[in-house]
Amino acid sequence: MLTSAETMIFFILALLSVGAFFAAFGEIRQIIERGQGKLALDGLFTRAVRALGIYITQRTTLKTRRVSSLFHWAIVLGFTWFFLVNTVEVLYAILPGFSFPYSDTLLANVYLLISDIASVAVIIGVIYFIARRYLLPARAELKFRGNVLLVPSIAAGSINRDSLIVAGFILVHIGARFLGSALLTQEYGYSIWLPFASFTGRLLFAGTPENTFLVLEHLFWWVSIGSILLFLPYFAYSKHAHLFMAPLNYLTKPQRPGMGTPDALDFEDESVEQFGAERIEQLSRTALMDAYACIMCNRCQDVCPATITGKELSPAALEVNKRAILREEGTAVAGGAASSHPLLGWAISESAVWACTTCAACVDICPVGNEPMLDILDIRRDAVLMRGEFPAELQGAFKGMERQGNPWQSTESRLKWAAGLDVPTVDEHPDFDVLYWVGCAAAFDPRSQITARALVKVMQTAGVNFAVLGERESCTGDTARRAGREDLYQEMAKANIETLNEAAPKRIVTTCPHCMQNLANDYQQFGGHYEVIHHTQLIDELITQGRLPESARKKQRSNVTFHDPCYLGRQNGVTAEPRSALSYVELNVVEMARNRENSLCCGAGGAQFWKEEEHGEKAVSVERFEEAASTGAETLAVGCPFCMQMFESAKSSSGGKGPVVKDVVELIAEGM
Repeated sequence: MLTSAETMIFFILALLSVGAFFAAFGEIRQIIERGQGKLALDGLFTRAVRALGIYITQRTTLKTRRVSSLFHWAIVLGFTWFFLVNTVEVLYAILPGFSFPYSDTLLANVYLLISDIASVAVIIGVIYFIARRYLLPARAELKFRGNVLLVPSIAAGSINRDSLIVAGFILVHIGARFLGSALLTQEYGYSIWLPFASFTGRLLFAGTPENTFLVLEHLFWWVSIGSILLFLPYFAYSKHAHLFMAPLNYLTKPQRPGMGTPDALDFEDESVEQFGAERIEQLSRTALMDAYACIMCNRCQDVCPATITGKELSPAALEVNKRAILREEGTAVAGGAASSHPLLGWAISESAVWACTTCAACVDICPVGNEPMLDILDIRRDAVLMRGEFPAELQGAFKGMERQGNPWQSTESRLKWAAGLDVPTVDEHPDFDVLYWVGCAAAFDPRSQITARALVKVMQTAGVNFAVLGERESCTGDTARRAGREDLYQEMAKANIETLNEAAPKRIVTTCPHCMQNLANDYQQFGGHYEVIHHTQLIDELITQGRLPESARKKQRSNVTFHDPCYLGRQNGVTAEPRSALSYVELNVVEMARNRENSLCCGAGGAQFWKEEEHGEKAVSVERFEEAASTGAETLAVGCPFCMQMFESAKSSSGGKGPVVKDVVELIAEGM
C-alpha cells in the first residue's frame, strides 16, 4: 500500500523511534539495578504462567471498582490484540502481495471481527476513563488528601497531564485505525465481519471519490502507525509503562514466606554500610520495579486504614512520588549518582511513615503486585538503625524486649496467668503433641490472660495433649521488626528458633496472629520451619473431630460479628475457621461490610499498639468499632489480643456503648 518513498520514511522513523524506546528502557534497567538485593528469576516458567494469567484475566484488578475494572479489562484485551493488528497493518503496507486480512478466509474474517470489536471496546473504554478522571464524581478516587505529601511535579498535576497524553494517544491510534477500516468497507463492501466499521463507513465515507479515498487510506494508516512511532520514546516515561512493567513485576517478584514479610538484613556482611533506605536507590530492586509498574489507580489508599481515618499516609502517593523522582532524576541515578532528595520528607512524610499499621491491605489489593508497605518498613529501618530517630514511646517496648524479653517490660513469671490450671511445660511433659505458644500479651496483659485460660479450658476438655515453654518462651520480636529494629528482631528470632528446635514441636498453636505470622513465616528466613496454627483453627478441628461437648452449644442464638485480624485473615488466609467455631456454639454471624481478606485493621499493627496514633480525623480502632456496632450485633468476636485491647479502648472512648468484645475461644468456653 505504501509508496517506495513512504516505505523508506517509515523505516527511518521506526529505527529512530525503536532506538529511543530501547534506550529509555535501558535506562530503567540501569535504575532498577541500582536497587538492593536481586530480582527473583527462579521458576521463571511458573512465574510467567502466573503473570500471563493475571494479565489476561485481570483478576487482581477486578477485586474492586467492578465497573471501572471491566472497562479497563476491555482496554487491556483490546490493546493486547492490537499488538498483532499493528504488525499485520505494517506487513500489509510494506509487503507487496500480502493480502491478509483482506482475503476471504474464515481465519481472516474472525480476525477482522475481533479487531472491529476490540477497536470499539478500547475507544469506549478510554472515553469512559477520560470522563471518569476529569468529569465524573468518581474522580475523587483518583485524588489525594490535602495533608498527603506530594513531590512538586505531582502536586502541579503531572498525573492528569500524563493521563491525558496517554488517553489521547490511544484514541488517535485506535481511532485512526478504526476509521481506516471503516473506509475500506466502502471499497470491499459491507461485511458482517466488520459490523461497526461497516456502519461507520456507510455513515462517513459513502460516495467518497476515488482520489480522496486513496489519500484518506494513506492518512489513516500514517496517523495510526505514526502515532505509535511518536509515542514510543515517551512510553517509558509515561504511566503507560505499566503495560510492560506490571507483568514483569509479577514475573520477578520475590516469593516471600508470607504476605508482608520483609527482606532480612545481613548484619554479618561488613561491606554493607547502609541498612534500610534513606534515598530511592537504596530501596530493593523490586521496590524500584514497583514504581514503574504502578498504574496510579489509588486502590491501595482506598483500603489503607491510615488514609481512611485522615492520616498523612497514602501508599498510592508513595508509589507515585517514587515514580516522579525516578522520572526527574533517573538519568543521574542510572549513572551511579545518589538521588538529590531523601525519601523521608520528599516522597513520604515522617508522620505517614509511622502511621502505617502493616496490615498489608495495600499489598493485597494492588492489581500489579506492588508492596508499598515494605518500602515504609525500609524507610523505618533507616530512621531507626542509621539515625536513631523514632517515636519516643517505642523506646520502652524496645528496652523491654532487650532486657525482659517482652515489650510490656514485665519482670513477672510468664506462667503467672496459668495459676491453678495445671498447665504442663515442655520440660515437665516432653511427650506433647501441641505446643501452645502463649505470647507476651497473654502472659502479661490481664485481659488477654482470660483468653489464654479459656483456650486451656477448651484444650483440656477436648483432651488435647499440649504443653507450653513457660519461662523459656520470649517475645517473637514482631514489634521490633515492624518498627524498624531489625537487629533486635533477628537476635530474638534466632534465640527463639534455637529454643523451638530443642523442644521440637510437632505443631504450634497460638492465640496471637502476630506470633503466628512470625513463627510460621518470618522465621523461615532464619531457618525456623514449623507448622503453626491459630487457636480458631484448632477449635475448628476439635469440632470436626467431635471432641467438644454439647454443653459448648448455646441454647439461645444471638448475633455476633467477627473482626478478621489482618495478620490472620489477609496475611495468612484464615477466615472460615473462626466463623465455623462461632456457628457451632449457635451464634448467628452478622458480617461487617469489610470482612475476611478485606477486613479493616484494628490499628494496632506495625508497632502502633506501643505508641500514640498519628493525628487524623479519628482513631483506626474507633472507625472499625463503629462499623462493628453498626451491624447491631450484641458481641464483637475477635481472634487477636491486640484487636481485643484496641476495641476495648474504642468502646471506652464511645462511653461504653456498643457490642461486648470477646475472643472466639471465650465464647466457646462459656458453655463448658
